[in-house]
Amino acid sequence: MRLSIVIPVLDEARGIGATLAALQPLRARGHEVIVADGGSSDGTPALAAPLADRVIAAPRGRAVQMNRGAARAAGEVLVFLHADTRLPADADRLVAAALAGGRRCWGRFDIRIEGRSRLLALVGWCMNLRSRLTGIATGDQAIFATREAFGRIGGFAEIALMEDIDFSRRAKRLSAPACLGAVAVTSGRRWDRHGVVRTVVFMWCLRLAYFFGAPSDALARQYAART
Repeated sequence: MRLSIVIPVLDEARGIGATLAALQPLRARGHEVIVADGGSSDGTPALAAPLADRVIAAPRGRAVQMNRGAARAAGEVLVFLHADTRLPADADRLVAAALAGGRRCWGRFDIRIEGRSRLLALVGWCMNLRSRLTGIATGDQAIFATREAFGRIGGFAEIALMEDIDFSRRAKRLSAPACLGAVAVTSGRRWDRHGVVRTVVFMWCLRLAYFFGAPSDALARQYAART
């Protein structure tokens, strides 16, 4: 079961090398890595090229970039990885086992957030628990899906924010998610910059606004202003 790991990037020169270096053992086992660049101005594509199977240009926007990357993928399973997140070393085996038998067609990993605050361990634990209870995955958790399932639900809605929430809601119509206990490690830079409690409250306010019908474009502007 070949994985195609799709990484949307925008001005990630500082960390893209380390992210891609961590994926080289998976590439050596026959899986592919696709970097979808949304118009970086810091040389990210050039840094990524030696460490990826292909680097493609796409219109700016995480959902659009992931869809463009998926369209170029050759694997049976698509894994959508943020540029500041690292997969478990045996992610290929874990995903294959989770999808074996056809009872599940998509899923995500548990998450651990690296950062200065001890509260980040609690934040990660709460995110994992919430995801198990609701069947909703976030992009930080490295969402994966079979190519067939991804096509059946039409990929990511090309909205400015909350594309992961929307994707999860539609994917749940096909199957419950495989909620893997293996940990993907993501950067806590956003929490370190703005404070853990403030960031959690801010993100929940955005989610509630989205739930009650706020346009994703308006939420994205708030998110961009904050980050």
